[in-house]
Formats: sequence, structure tokens, C-alpha cells
Amino acid sequence: MKRRDFVVTLLGTTVAGAIGHLVTRGKWSVDEVIAQEEQVLSGVKERIEQHRKGEVTLVIQAPNGKPLPNAELTLTQTRHEFLFGCNIFRWGRIPDPKRGELYRERFAAIFNYATLPFYWAGYEWEQGKPNHEYIDRVVDWCQQHGITCKGHPLVWDHQASSPRWLPDDFAEIERLSTQRVRDIVKRFAGRIDIWDVVNEPTHLGPYNPNKTKMAAWGAHLGAVAYTALHLKVAREANPKAILLVNDYRIDEAYLKILQQLKDEEGRWLFDAVGIQSHMHGGVWSPQRTWQVCERFAQLGLPLHFTETTIVSGPRVDRERWGETTPEGEERQAEETVRFYTLLFSHPAVQAITWWDFSDDGAWMGAPAGWLRRDMSPKPVYERMLELIKGEWWTKASGKTDSKGVWRTRAYYGDYELTIRTPDGRVSKRKLSVHKGADNSFKIRLT
Repeated sequence: MKRRDFVVTLLGTTVAGAIGHLVTRGKWSVDEVIAQEEQVLSGVKERIEQHRKGEVTLVIQAPNGKPLPNAELTLTQTRHEFLFGCNIFRWGRIPDPKRGELYRERFAAIFNYATLPFYWAGYEWEQGKPNHEYIDRVVDWCQQHGITCKGHPLVWDHQASSPRWLPDDFAEIERLSTQRVRDIVKRFAGRIDIWDVVNEPTHLGPYNPNKTKMAAWGAHLGAVAYTALHLKVAREANPKAILLVNDYRIDEAYLKILQQLKDEEGRWLFDAVGIQSHMHGGVWSPQRTWQVCERFAQLGLPLHFTETTIVSGPRVDRERWGETTPEGEERQAEETVRFYTLLFSHPAVQAITWWDFSDDGAWMGAPAGWLRRDMSPKPVYERMLELIKGEWWTKASGKTDSKGVWRTRAYYGDYELTIRTPDGRVSKRKLSVHKGADNSFKIRLT
């Protein structure tokens, strides 16, 4: 489908979105919208080349230390440094064994990052009896498949994270909440080292839709104090952890809270900005996406897009969604590729997490997955696999020169290097190419 026809179709089927609103009000024409999109999207390949790849220099030496010319080298990527992820909430919770196996198999084939559930009300249904056992099993599986784990969320004022057994006393709620953060972060240190510590602090005000005890205590404390308190506790529990604040608000209200989260010496209390991007009501325009990145990049911290959703089926009413459709799946695939490509080209973005992997059990019952309910892949899965493990994946080969040197450019990540000497001997090495590192490797064969 041509881009102009696609935009016209999209504007006719979505009910929200700034661009659609402006077009339908006659402020811009479709052609003007497309021109603005193209301006934002221009240069994405060049930016990806600049920000996601680096120069790699390999120096191969013979056992005696002399340069080894004409050695055949193959550099094969095994993992991205960039975090491509998804929540993994349906792991072990799909009744049909075959579908459960497909869920896990296809998850591991494309993602290197998984968000695990720590919603307090469900995690500790009975006070003093947290369900660590389930998380332990998911973490073990992720580690076996080279998948980095993140916990979400430690603190949230929503009913999902405000247990029914919480007391009314604010001092006791504070003790219980901070103790939970301390215990969990310390217990999983080394296995889960990335945390959405505080979720949606912008809620904490007079118009909070969440009428919970956590919300009442958080409002009493104030959004900044409430967030800072838990970040400090998490930092003390695991100084090496990457701590996030996470919110669906992408405006100045969220930015204002983040700007105040510093310690007495002016150091940030958190390590990355969590940005939700659920697009159930309409896909963000490229302009809006880029503006969000620029707004929060001014903090000088990495950006993590923590909850991304683009649906592939129609909304029936406020509460219900229809099933995925072929037309919806094609739009989902096109818009997801565009969204990820733009984010991957922005130097501040370090992680993107999809929400949810399958239509089975997806949030709000929406057709949000990269897999259908039967775990068959939608077009979005195939297209994103082609990007993540294809276009954005390095496999390079060549020969060393007279000085035993070979150079190439490679995406940041982990690699296996295969060395074949002129006399036919084969040797393998593992190495990692990191952003900001020298990425020069001297290898002396034995």
C-alpha cells in the first residue's frame, strides 16, 4: 500500500491522534502530513549507522606473537546490546502445553529482554507470603536463553499494587512499602538488575482515578517525595541496579517530577526514563514520537520505551475489542516497523518493550500481540524479526591483511568470532562490541 493511501486509511479507522485530528479539521492536508512525516523520518538509516554501530578492529597473531596474514575471519552476532523486549506475563500461564511452548519459543527467538510482573496485590496476596517461586522459574528460563530481566512495578498506587490487607496508617504503609522494595531488589540482585521502581507518579494529585490506600498515602507524601523515597531504598538494596521511573504521561507534568529527583549532591536518583507508549486509540505520528524523545533526552539519561502497544483489530466500544483482522495486522506491522525504526535511530533510546506478546491474555482484551491467540505469528512478528535479527544484525567476513589486521563495522552487542588460519586450523572466540568502547581486539592464537 502506498504511504498516502495508508495514511488516508489510517485516518479513517482511528479515533484519536494529533495528526488525524488536524487533518479532519482541515488544518493540514494528507500530503502535508506525509511531508512532515518524511522530514522526521529522513536520515533514520544514517542515524542508525552512526549511533548503533561502531568500528571493530581485529588483530590476529600467530602463537609466536607475529602477525597472521590471510586468516579468514567471520564475525557473527549473537545478541544485541540494545534491549528489544516484551512483557512475559503469560509464561507458564497458558493452559494448552503446545501453545505455551510456541509462546516461549517465539519469545526467545526475537527478544533479549523481558519484563516480569511484581504487582504487589497479586505478588503478595497474603501478607508475608510473596510469590517468589513463579518469578524464580521465569528468571531461570530467561537466563538460559540469554534474556535480560526487568521487574515491573515495585510501587504503584493502582489497585493492582495496593493489597487489600494494607492498613490505614500512613506510617505503617510506608514501612511495608519500603520494606517490600528493599527485600525484592536485594533478593533478586544479580538476576534482575533493572526495575520500574515507581509507576505513574503523575497520578498522585487531587484528581487521582485510583482510590486506594497507596494512592492516599502517596498523595499525602507528594509525588516527588514518594518517588524519591523508593528510589533511595532500591539504590541502597542494589547499588548496581538500573532504576526507572515509569509513566504514561509524556508531557511537562512528568518531566517536572523527574527533574526534581536528585540527591543532596545533585546526582540523579534514577538511571533511565520510563516512557509508556500504548497506542490503543491511535498511532503516534513520527513528529510526536520524536518530540517525546527530545523532551526527555534533555535530562541526559537513557530513554526506555517500557510499554508499547499498536493494535491489529477494531475497538467495539469503550470496554471491548474485536478480533485481529488481516487489514489491521498489515497496519500494525507497518506502523510498528516505522515506530521502532525511528526510536532505534534516536541516540538516547536504549530499550523498547512491547505490551503484550500474544492476543491471548493481552491488556484490555485488545488484539495487541505479535502473535495471535493460537500463537501463530502476525505479520508484525515476521517484519520485526527481519529487522532485529536481519537488517539490524551483523554477520561479516573477510581476511586479515599483511599486518594481521581486519576492520569492519558492527552493531553493538555480543559476537562469536571464527578464525580459520591459512593452514586450515579453526579457532573461535567470544567478544562484545560496546558503544563508547575502543572495540579493538588483539587475539593471539595458541
